[in-house]
Amino acid sequence: MSDSTDCSALLHLYCNEITIDSICSDTEISENHSPYSSDFLIDDDSHIDSIFNSEQDQMIEPKLETHILEIPGTDIARQDAVTWMLKVHAYYQFRPETAYLSVNYLDRFLLSQTLPQEKGWILQLLAVACLSLATKMEERRVPLLLDLQILEPKFLFTPSTIQRMELLIMNSLNWRLHIITPFNFLHYFIAKLPYLVPDCYTFDYVFTRSSHLIISISSVTNFLEYAPSAVAVAVVTWVTNRAIDDPNFWCFDNRVNKEMVKRCYNVIKRSKSQLAQREVIDAIVRGKCQA
Repeated sequence: MSDSTDCSALLHLYCNEITIDSICSDTEISENHSPYSSDFLIDDDSHIDSIFNSEQDQMIEPKLETHILEIPGTDIARQDAVTWMLKVHAYYQFRPETAYLSVNYLDRFLLSQTLPQEKGWILQLLAVACLSLATKMEERRVPLLLDLQILEPKFLFTPSTIQRMELLIMNSLNWRLHIITPFNFLHYFIAKLPYLVPDCYTFDYVFTRSSHLIISISSVTNFLEYAPSAVAVAVVTWVTNRAIDDPNFWCFDNRVNKEMVKRCYNVIKRSKSQLAQREVIDAIVRGKCQA
């Protein structure tokens, strides 16, 4: 599908946009489950081998990742879209994989398409559709499309509009929705920690903190450039307060790209700083609004 065709399809979707005041719906999900569960077994060697092999097939060229940042205004618009998705993710207590997949779909779509200059409604529609696809991949109970559009979205869209956008996304991603994520490696790497860190770093503690970290920095970080295994090691290293250049810490697996882990670790450090600055600015803005 060419860029011009895709842009025409996106613009056609606009005619189905509806105003935010025209819909009022209750959001309710009847089944809750813990998004952070250690109720799984450590994968055997053959399965781990398969995961490592599969992640190589989904890696993109590093230079392509900068394509998103080169489009004027897209970086900020992306942050707003991802921030909204993560708020909805937290509201419904979705699995951490759902958050990662939704952001991954959005970033891969942005790499594959050239969006019209007016991105506001398109990015919101894209965010809703990507989150919807991710929930269908990971969740046992999936909210209705209208119920998914909560927490003050800038635009609301009809279910049929969102479904057409989902098809456009899936086609752009070559229907590759099931991908390897850092969560496929977390339990494997965390299982090696008892030999490296104090007893206070329990499995559940490290897994939960690592999951939170991956999700929280997604709004300011594009992980497409990094192998999921490298992201997992960098996150676990950060959460357990280990030095990234500690030679003893590289017993995780010799197939992990060490230089990529170091780059990802530095990205995490910068992202945490960015998030802290945003929280300060948001607090100041809220204070002025309440004054």
